[in-house]
Amino acid sequence: MCSACGYPSRPGHWTDAGGATPGDRLRLRFARLAAINRLLAPYGLKAYDDGVTPGMQLFAPGGARELVPDLETLWATAERMAGQPIDPLSARALNHSRALNHG
Repeated sequence: MCSACGYPSRPGHWTDAGGATPGDRLRLRFARLAAINRLLAPYGLKAYDDGVTPGMQLFAPGGARELVPDLETLWATAERMAGQPIDPLSARALNHSRALNHG
């Protein structure tokens, strides 16, 4: 159990499967976080993962934040905090992604 947040330690996410060493798994975790933040940015949300505590923190523009234990909970919480569905294929998300790639 994590002494900082109270969540029990969980086995790594399935996307960590390609990491042979702890360093590889940490790099995969941060790469996943970067992808999550690209998807959340058009909705004004940001995820944070310190690489040590289980789960992630999710921040809303008004200062609200929540600790989420896994990706499933992250998406449900993000939708609740944004007040709308998070759709990575929406015009809003795709236009934001294009602007990042060309700006």
